[in-house]
Amino acid sequence: MNRSPNFGARRDGLRPELVVLHYTAMESSAAAQRALCDPAREVSAHYLVSESGEVLPLVDEDMRAWHAGAGEWAGRGDVNSRSIGIELANTGDAPFAARQMAALMALLPGILDRWSIPPQGVIAHSDMAPGRKIDPGPRFDWHRLARAGLSVWPAPRDGAGLPADERRFRRDAEAFGYPRDLPLDLLLATVRLRFRPRHAGPLDSQDMSVMADLAARFAAHEGLTPRRERP
Repeated sequence: MNRSPNFGARRDGLRPELVVLHYTAMESSAAAQRALCDPAREVSAHYLVSESGEVLPLVDEDMRAWHAGAGEWAGRGDVNSRSIGIELANTGDAPFAARQMAALMALLPGILDRWSIPPQGVIAHSDMAPGRKIDPGPRFDWHRLARAGLSVWPAPRDGAGLPADERRFRRDAEAFGYPRDLPLDLLLATVRLRFRPRHAGPLDSQDMSVMADLAARFAAHEGLTPRRERP
């Protein structure tokens, strides 16, 4: 089995506190594996999950794979040193295969357990690199992962929801982990890509409710530790 030579030591004593999900945007898992194992490309991931559900370990978890690139989450950079990277073989415009999703959901519990990563630590590449990356994209089923306790999803809210308020939306998005000081249109598009992928238009009450709920339940700026539920 090919292993990637593209890795190094995690910096400054950092350890995994995130899992970053990607899609390969290549025509096949075999092509993606060749790219991730090519020293000239200087890119890698800890795991590649094929369309058929085969899990290919490419970099040891305790090492720093080169998958995330520039970006931040919860106010902290060097995401490569703080994360496990998982590539899903997908062209970017196709549904994720059932066997592939099942394999991912079998892989994640062990990673989260080994590194004491809570479900809110499983994020999209697009979450930590808004405007630069969009993977794993609008076809990825985050709700399914959340139902299995492998990520998070906003709770439904009864009633009309909260009025649109840019300042509060930004505050809640940053509390959840999104980078600071993004243009509103980019922040809104990034949040919707993960939680409301079929919606467009200006900031609305549902966007407000999504981020208010996630910010209330999860404290990314407190070491990714869940907050107590509000009464």
